[in-house]
Parts: sequence; C-alpha cells; structure tokens
Amino acid sequence: MRFNPGLCAASLVVASSLSLIGAARPAQTPNPNPAPAQAAATTRTLPIWAYPVNPPRVRPAEGAPAIPRTPRVVDNTPIKVANSNAPAMPQAQISDLFVVPDWFPDAHPKMPAIVAEGRKPEIGACGHCHLPTGYGRPENESVAGLPAAYMLEQLNDFKNGLRHSSEPRMGSVALMVNYAKDLTPEEEKAAVDYFASIKPVKWIRVVETDTVPKTHPSGGMLVVDEGTEPIGERVIEVAEDYKQFELRNPTSGFIAYVPVGSLKAGEALVKTGGNGETMACTMCHGSNLKGVGNIPSIAGRSPSQMTRQLIDFQTGARNGAMGQMMKMPVAKLTNADIVDITGYLASLEP
Repeated sequence: MRFNPGLCAASLVVASSLSLIGAARPAQTPNPNPAPAQAAATTRTLPIWAYPVNPPRVRPAEGAPAIPRTPRVVDNTPIKVANSNAPAMPQAQISDLFVVPDWFPDAHPKMPAIVAEGRKPEIGACGHCHLPTGYGRPENESVAGLPAAYMLEQLNDFKNGLRHSSEPRMGSVALMVNYAKDLTPEEEKAAVDYFASIKPVKWIRVVETDTVPKTHPSGGMLVVDEGTEPIGERVIEVAEDYKQFELRNPTSGFIAYVPVGSLKAGEALVKTGGNGETMACTMCHGSNLKGVGNIPSIAGRSPSQMTRQLIDFQTGARNGAMGQMMKMPVAKLTNADIVDITGYLASLEP
C-alpha cells in the first residue's frame, strides 16, 4: 500500500516536573482486560514534565494517627487583571468550570453560549479551559485557528473511545471525553466555528538553557519552586506570571525552557525527518507548518501539549482515522527527539 502524505497527519495538537533530571515514570499497571481503544496505551514511559499529574496522597501507616488536613480558606475578595474594564470577581468564581473570566471581551468574537457558559450540569464552558481566545494553557490544548472539520473529528474520537490520554489521571482529557459524549451537534458546530475563526498569536517564549527553575506538578501543569537545577532531557513549560495564570489572563503567556542545541536539532527533524527517524512534518502540515486544508497547524503550539500528542499516537491513546497515519512518523521517535521537535515547533510564529 502506497503511503499518502496528504493523510499522514492527525495533528500534534487539540483538544506540566519533578526535581529529578529527565524525570519520568512508567505508565500505570495495565488492566488485564483492557477495552479495545485502551489496550495499546500501556507500554510507553511517560515523562512527568509532559504529564504533570499530582502525586498520590501519602496514606499513614496502619495504626498511625491520621494526617490532619489543612482547612481550605475561601477568599471572596474580588480581583481582576490590570488594564481590564471587566468587573472584578473572586477566585472561586474564576475557577468555576461554568464561568469564563472575560477580561478583554473586545479582543475576540462574541462567544456562543456553549463557549461562554457551557450547559449545566453536564458540560463546562469551553472558554473556561481554552480561554475566550482559544489560546489554551499547557494542561489542555490550544484550539485557536484549527480547522473546524478537524476539531469535529477530534470530538467524535473523544466520544467514540478513539482518543483518550496515555495517563488516565490527566483530568483535562477525562473532561473532554465526558463533555464530547454530551455535546449536541449544534453545540459542537457553534464551538468549533468560533475557535476556528480566531487567529492564534505568539503565546510561548522559548528559551534554550542548561539550567531551569525547580518545579512541581500541580493541576496538570508545572509550577515554579525555589532554586534551580540542570534541565536534562526535558522541556519545562511554566507560566510567565503564575498569579496572572490563575486569573486566566489571556494576555499573560508562558515560557518553555529547552536544552541548548535542541532548536537546531528539532529544525532538522521537522524539515528533513533526520536520518530516517521520522518524516518531515512539512510534508503534511505545510512548508510553514501552519496547516494545509483539514490538516492543522503545529507552529507556535505548546510543547507540553505536542509532546502528549506524539506519545499518545505512539501508545495508541490517539487512534482515530487520521491518527493511524501518524503512527509511522512517530514510531521511532525517542524522548530526545520529541524534546527537540516540540521545542522547535513552539519557537515558531503560529
């Protein structure tokens, strides 16, 4: 069967690290009777910097006194981002899945109801996670400017068990699976048409370095700790300003730290395929990597997101029709290759 490059890409995108160098953890122990769509997603070692799930709670030893939980303090003080004319709101409201903090409503088209408020109680607002601009955050996906037909296909894959995460504890993917099953065709069309209409912007600053801030996983992304450490074979993607990140400010982006020399190596892999390690991404995603027809753009997207997609293709967690065509390009990619490729792609103008 002749390979058709026009179908080879399902995309590296759509719908953050421990203090160990190159820290990774094995996937969970396989279910002895996995569902067909999950059967393949059991063997790949998952890098914690790309799948930054919270560590399990430490249980006290049998007979030991219970560890007291710190009471959660709810602060209802209204807050807002600088230069915004939108009303202030408390953090609890900002964190509500059915609320979209729309700090700059003039910066995007009018949101349809499913994007602005979701549908209670089944579906949270699309704009809460992906932001009103669709730019997304490292723990979910950047959907701004993706082809509407491509996004509809991904929603169907979520719905039909053909797309999930190699890491079952990735909450953002679990949410998408549940939401996709409840969306009506009208809601799907309204959401994808809205996000497809938005032009993506440069959202991630890529920095080559030997040393990075220490980080820990929290809420599906990496949060900076005190101190520094060698970067190792990782991409460390963090918020430029964590307080603004918590406010869901669509004008405050992210930094992606990558190893020195990885951008040049990534460029070679992306443009030529290396020495048979993969295929040139430009064959399917276009010479400028901004997509062709129904094949989505991969330039300027989050390296954390793209790493998860590449690995999910390898493990079979992404197994839709076009996803089948990504299996050949990703089959030989090593962790180092993925670091180089995703860092280089993130460095480009979207």
